[in-house]
Amino acid sequence: MPVQQQAFFHEATSTVTYLVWDERTKEAAVIDPALDYEPKAAIVSTESADAILKAITDRGLKLRYVLETHAHADHLTAAQHIRKATGAEVVIGEHITQVQAHFAPVFGADDVTPDGSAFDRLVADGDELPLGDAKVRVMHTPGHTAACVTYLIDDAAYVGDTLFMPDYGTARTDFPGGDAHALYRSIHRILELPPQTRIFVGHDYLPEGRKAFAWETTVAEERTRNIHVHDGVSEAQFVEHRQARDATLAPPVLILPSLQVNIRAGALPPPTAEGKVFLKLPVTRA
Repeated sequence: MPVQQQAFFHEATSTVTYLVWDERTKEAAVIDPALDYEPKAAIVSTESADAILKAITDRGLKLRYVLETHAHADHLTAAQHIRKATGAEVVIGEHITQVQAHFAPVFGADDVTPDGSAFDRLVADGDELPLGDAKVRVMHTPGHTAACVTYLIDDAAYVGDTLFMPDYGTARTDFPGGDAHALYRSIHRILELPPQTRIFVGHDYLPEGRKAFAWETTVAEERTRNIHVHDGVSEAQFVEHRQARDATLAPPVLILPSLQVNIRAGALPPPTAEGKVFLKLPVTRA
């Protein structure tokens, strides 16, 4: 096949990052890379991202893009680190501006202009990016967040947090800008792709009864076996179940550090005059 890939599993956050490349030209893209972050001591490191950079070097690839499926709430993106190392463009869906407009005031992030300018390229539904002899096609798939996109490359769909493995289901919709109705419709756009289309998910959490992590499935398998949205599940049924499940979920452990870094395309907040960097924890009174 002209397009190849390698997956990297970030066990601390159950995130799957994908390195995808065109075999003839060696042009490559990285999808959803993660920084290492130890929350108790607030230590950021780049071991996981550096493993991806090493694979790029070892394979003789030229990284053209860092593709973000959305502004993640469960891990810090390594997009900035990889951009500095390779010169790759950081790409995200154009509706990131809505996410920035909501969260920049939450964190007092006065340095964040809610126009997407922290990123190199904003993409819209139907856009195409060249990747050697291949193309990266963009599908706007909101629901988990307003800004979620799916990237279609060759016979594969990289769906971020929109869909999970069939035995785990679908993404939560209770974040600001989330919408269970929109998620259902986005998922059905994905499931209208050819049945053999490979789906690569952005996370895997082991459900009861499964012992090995997995991140590749197909449209046919999702339509047949997805526990939330298989064929025959109506929008009303899905929304009722999704909203009931969301009401039981705690916020992700890394939601506060993640969002204030990820709306900056992976950059940490600007340092103080003394050179110290602080992440903020907005406090809400009960």
